[in-house]
Amino acid sequence: MWLVVLLALSIVFIVLATTKLKMHPFLALLLTAFGFGILSGMPLKDVVDSVNKGFGGTIGYIGIVILAGAIIGAFLEKSGGAYRLATSILKLTGERQVPLAMGFMGYVVSIPVFCDSAFVLLAPLMRALASKAGITLASAAVALSLGLYATHTMVPPTPGPVAAAGILGADLGLVIMWGMAVGLVSMIAGWLFAILVASRVYISPDAGKKANADSASAPLVSAQEDGPSVTRSLLPIFLPIILIVTRSIGELPSKPFGEAGAFTEVLGFLGQPVVALLIGVALAMTLPKRFDKEMLSMTGWVGEAIVGAATIIIITGAGGAFGKVLQNSGIANVIGGALSDANLGIWLPFLIAAGIKTAQGSSTVAIITTAGLLAPLLATLGLDSDTHRALVVIAIGAGAMVVSHANDSYFWVVTQFSGMDVKTGYKLQTVGTLVQGLTAAVAVYLVSSVVL
Repeated sequence: MWLVVLLALSIVFIVLATTKLKMHPFLALLLTAFGFGILSGMPLKDVVDSVNKGFGGTIGYIGIVILAGAIIGAFLEKSGGAYRLATSILKLTGERQVPLAMGFMGYVVSIPVFCDSAFVLLAPLMRALASKAGITLASAAVALSLGLYATHTMVPPTPGPVAAAGILGADLGLVIMWGMAVGLVSMIAGWLFAILVASRVYISPDAGKKANADSASAPLVSAQEDGPSVTRSLLPIFLPIILIVTRSIGELPSKPFGEAGAFTEVLGFLGQPVVALLIGVALAMTLPKRFDKEMLSMTGWVGEAIVGAATIIIITGAGGAFGKVLQNSGIANVIGGALSDANLGIWLPFLIAAGIKTAQGSSTVAIITTAGLLAPLLATLGLDSDTHRALVVIAIGAGAMVVSHANDSYFWVVTQFSGMDVKTGYKLQTVGTLVQGLTAAVAVYLVSSVVL
């Protein structure tokens, strides 16, 4: 019973430390790992060993993958490739289907680019399309924000899902495959929310213009003229995804590509997440119209991407350390027995992530913390197969959408760049993320019921 109480206190401490005390999540998670280990009665040497092994093992698995994904995102954004992708999607959907176009833009662009910066990048296009189509900016903004959220929380190489996969030992190819499918369902739910609910709230297409003028990272004309082609822009995103997913399919028990041989060996190498993402990095470096070696420097595009990714990596490592301490404390047997009787199944990761996300605001922190909590429980809960682990990652991502409100930086990006006041933001962005997260959770549940 003491371990259960201690776990509850640990979660409360993480939430209060990151919200009220403004403590960095790395410190909050690391202090919690040590505190839980010591107070649970573990030998002090085992506490230190657990923290070191959990931190190092997690970073060793996903560190390079997160860094490579961040570099691909930086080159895609700064070269104009992300904007070129957005305009090509618009041609497919038609200018009259602005919310649908914005939803698909978000779904594609947020796979490598953080949703906050992607929203800023696409806000001028969103505003121009809403004005041309004569519709309220609210529907375009909500469709874009929810489309971005769909892949941001569920599809690698976005850091949160990558981190959860590393902590839970999930196959990255399966996470990508199921994440894209469930993400598409949740994106459609977001689009429907935008056209059925947000469209009833009128916001002028000129609203939020000042915020964007101060923060837009690249002129639209330059992006249109100098940006890479659509095919070149897609390659750094989808070639690594195809390689990783193909490797995962090839390693299924049915061996669809045959037994061990030269082909399967090469495929197994190229489909390793580290190798596939590094191939994506090489392709991303061909995107700028004029390549400058300064882009590779510590102060250039690569340097900026690495600095941004470093924070995610150390938070992920601290989450892994916390998870390892929990695992070695023996709490899995205690909680696993109780929760297995409750029969929550795949809903458990969703509910935990949703509670942590709503309380402290950061989707990434919610994903990493929840993955650390669940890592030692999967076997006891009967969620230990490869497919189970992948779906647990997706369920955690669905929970990490619920809900975006005032303690979430993304909430303020969306409201400020689309001219929403706080009340309207709660009505559209907060309720929209609730609808989208619940839809994704139901989709994961249905998938688990069919394939498991």
